[in-house]
Amino acid sequence: MKFATKVIHAGIEPDPSTGAIMTPIFQTSTYVQSAPGENKGYEYARSQNPTRSVLEAALAAIENGKYGLCFGSGVAATDAVIKLLQPGDEVITGNDLYGGTYRLFNKVFAKFGIKFHYINMLDAASVAKYINQNTKLIWIETPTNPLMNIIDIVDISTLARKHKILTCVDNTFASPYLQNPLDLGADIVMHSATKYLGGHSDVIHGCLIMNDSDLREKLYFIQKSCGAVPGPQDCFLILRGIKTLHVRMQRHCENGEKIANFLRNHPKVAKVYWCGFQDHPGYAIAKKQMRGFGGMMSFEMKDQSAAELKRVLSSTKLFSLAESLGGIESMINHPATMTHASIPREERIKNGLSDALIRLSVGIEDVDDLISDLKEALG
Repeated sequence: MKFATKVIHAGIEPDPSTGAIMTPIFQTSTYVQSAPGENKGYEYARSQNPTRSVLEAALAAIENGKYGLCFGSGVAATDAVIKLLQPGDEVITGNDLYGGTYRLFNKVFAKFGIKFHYINMLDAASVAKYINQNTKLIWIETPTNPLMNIIDIVDISTLARKHKILTCVDNTFASPYLQNPLDLGADIVMHSATKYLGGHSDVIHGCLIMNDSDLREKLYFIQKSCGAVPGPQDCFLILRGIKTLHVRMQRHCENGEKIANFLRNHPKVAKVYWCGFQDHPGYAIAKKQMRGFGGMMSFEMKDQSAAELKRVLSSTKLFSLAESLGGIESMINHPATMTHASIPREERIKNGLSDALIRLSVGIEDVDDLISDLKEALG
């Protein structure tokens, strides 16, 4: 089944009780049982909900996985993965990482005795240097947020399997339309479904997809026991969003390419970070493991003064100054004070995330209007 068909039909059947073509919102906290223990699969909505079950099947299908699990946010999904570990275990991850993930790792789990190594993951040899008997997880983000670095999922996953280490890929920026990490050797895929999967900036949601049944059972136990589950309305909104993922992502990619090239040729722009440029260090890997280059990018201006930065960020009319990404509307963001403010400045600067960096999430508006908006804001 081709992807455009899969997002509309895979994992979804008409509601058996009514024939409804859209999965109903089962707004209930519990289920009546005919006799003690005879629950027909549903007993309490923290454990299972029919709307959520359909979404989990759909998510597994579009990532070419066997099992999906839904959570109340992308951070909650990430939290569940780290809860597979024990005190003394070690995690290898990138030094260009979403600020919320860094905060969870560094401020929450580190104090429970889990050690995190934040390194340059651009080649497997660099990663291999940090592997020891305590290494239990490699956390991959690609493309990275916000510098758009590309990590070779095949190389890192192959290395991890050799050492019997789990790999989890944050696939939020690419979405299943552009990249399927399970096909490339990863054990788990994580999405902040808030972003491209939902696509309309109206829901907070996260998910995990995997193939291994034992891993699914461990993560399901964490999902059920810790309770960071989404409500049925949230699941319904993600189900609805998935149905148009392919047409939205196509426009995100088309608009992204045009805006990246516009910025690169603008006299006031010093550098553009977008993995679709042929001279991008990760271009060859991106072309190999992705089916397009997406609508996420960052850039720096030649004038990096605080006044000029504030002026540009405050001057756009179609690009909304806001956190988040992946919605149909375009957004402009200042990582240093917004999405990545939890990372100490010295760490950010050392890893290439300057105070002057601006991140764009390119929406699906008419690209000529978006370019005009940026042109006016840049001056």
